[in-house]
Amino acid sequence: MSKIAVVYWSSTGNTEAMAQAVAEGVKNAGSEVNLIEASAFSAEEAETYDAIAFGCPAMGAEVLEEDEFDPMFTACEEKLSGKKLGLFGSYGWGDGEWMRDWEDRCREDGAVLVCDSVICQETPEEDSLAECRELGKALA
Repeated sequence: MSKIAVVYWSSTGNTEAMAQAVAEGVKNAGSEVNLIEASAFSAEEAETYDAIAFGCPAMGAEVLEEDEFDPMFTACEEKLSGKKLGLFGSYGWGDGEWMRDWEDRCREDGAVLVCDSVICQETPEEDSLAECRELGKALA
């Protein structure tokens, strides 16, 4: 059984809802899952998981949240080579550039993205939540 972490940062609850759907997909696929807020996750923990889903909304000029999420993610980057990852998040404006940049960053770290990243504008609707469950299944 795979051990999967779903690590997220959410301000409005949109990315948190997506994280819960990813975790549901992992559980439905029969794997163990831990749903963890970014402030409670560390690079040392990253090594203990078979795969990780990271979720963060676009902030400012389409960047990752800079106070909690990005510092945590930056600390984890050296542990991501060969690690199975999935990415997700919500946005309010722009065209998803933050996700494309984040995917490139993960590939440069040597991570293995298991499927297309999931993004949605504002509150996730059922189709986006279904994509999140599929992301969880792909990680499991």
